[in-house]
Amino acid sequence: MTRLPRWARPLSRSGVDRSGGEPPRGRAARVKDAFGRVPWRRLGSGLGLLAVSLTGLALGLYLAAGTSVDVGPFRSTMAVTPSWYGDTEVVLPPLGSLQLDSHDGPARLMVRLDALDRARTEALITDPAGITAASRTAVDDVRAGVTRLVLRATAVAVLGAMLLSALVYRKMRRVAWAGGLALTIMAAAFGSAFGTFNPGALREPRYEGLLANAPSVLGNAQRIADRYDEYAAQLQKLVQNVGSLYATVQNLPVYSPEDNTLRVLHVSDLHLNPAAWGVIRTVVDNFHIDVVVDTGDITDWGSEPEKAFVASISLLKVPYVFVRGNHDSAVTQAAVAAQPNAIVLDNKVVKVAGLSIAGIGDPRFTPDKGMEPAGSGDSKQTVERVLDAGDRLADTIAKQRDEVVDLALVHDPLSAGPLAGYTPLVLAGHRHHREISKLGDDQTMLMVQGSSGGAGLRGLEGETPTPLAMSVLYFDDNRALMAYDDITVGGTGLAEVALSRHVVDDTPPGQAAAPGTPPRPTPSRTR
Repeated sequence: MTRLPRWARPLSRSGVDRSGGEPPRGRAARVKDAFGRVPWRRLGSGLGLLAVSLTGLALGLYLAAGTSVDVGPFRSTMAVTPSWYGDTEVVLPPLGSLQLDSHDGPARLMVRLDALDRARTEALITDPAGITAASRTAVDDVRAGVTRLVLRATAVAVLGAMLLSALVYRKMRRVAWAGGLALTIMAAAFGSAFGTFNPGALREPRYEGLLANAPSVLGNAQRIADRYDEYAAQLQKLVQNVGSLYATVQNLPVYSPEDNTLRVLHVSDLHLNPAAWGVIRTVVDNFHIDVVVDTGDITDWGSEPEKAFVASISLLKVPYVFVRGNHDSAVTQAAVAAQPNAIVLDNKVVKVAGLSIAGIGDPRFTPDKGMEPAGSGDSKQTVERVLDAGDRLADTIAKQRDEVVDLALVHDPLSAGPLAGYTPLVLAGHRHHREISKLGDDQTMLMVQGSSGGAGLRGLEGETPTPLAMSVLYFDDNRALMAYDDITVGGTGLAEVALSRHVVDDTPPGQAAAPGTPPRPTPSRTR
């Protein structure tokens, strides 16, 4: 007997197949399956794919999104990381970081200033127009770096999402969907960042680490940046004019240096100002300097990245005698000592170019302090340490029985007091303005130098930039100071260089010249 198909079999009222089979599934049940369990299953599958895509995207950004960018003299690294709030972080190891409210969105920009490129830094320092050129190209460097970063971050995010999807699903369709989702997410993130970009974020940075002291030390960063543009423009003219100083010196009355005169350039408190090196090199060349002496504070914070700044010492090609200031760390001192023509003095005596020179470093390391002399708000213990440095150097000089010390170097003038009578001349800095005085029984002259770096960035906070100050000292065959020229670059906001000739009065105290009377200047000025 032929068996009828299921659709042709008669059913009972209860829906039971009379032939003994199971009841067929009705249309309503099939519709419920189609619009019930299937959409939830698809939704769960979609969420899983999204989670896999986001995980792969994040892994790609964390592992391979960083790109190296040259910004001026800096070698830096830029990277994008996922974030709830966006913003930008600029890391300056080991000083700390700057937090900038630059944009909103799920993408955070990380900029790490890794190091200074020595070749580019030296070119920037030695070229009078290097600062202006660097400032002009810095914006283009950053723009090109951000563009490269966006392309690289997008590529690694899409690749990371696709690779993780391939490992999880092993289906090309799912891999393609993961790549599309990652591309959409990155486009939305970067679109949100560019759409909410805040160009005024640089005016209100949040400092972390050692940089937390920056607002109190440097003042408003935007105002300093504005002043520095003006300052750099002036210095381009100033450096050109310094070349005419040597001709002016030849026409000054009273004292004319002989060919065998020993010429010493006294600089102090450069405070990390790269513009100072161009002026110093010009003076060294045009005044035929034999020795440069530096009474400290060549850097601002004494940090590892600042070591590159002292590399310009080797470009001077003459001996460079240095004592540590309160802004100079042991790292700074070691970096100076590593220069082939540098001589670091820390409680010792050396003979350089025929001169016997003694020197001692400042006992403090207080990069967060200003230029006030010890005693202005310092503890009694700090003042005693500064005085003790002078005492220790005096003891060292006293042991030089067979050699007369021609001059001594200290950073803080307070350390010079104990040296009265041990040497005819003491050079110091620290106060950022020139002073001439006599110590003890008028047998020792104290010469305090101004800031050869214009007080660094702090010098730009006022209405007019702090001038760059340095002096050329002239010694005769007997190693006695005969005259000195005070050189001032800028100072009034004008493109000018001023030089004043001072002849040392060697009249014994109590006769024609009153004790302690400062040398009479003969000024000259070039523009």
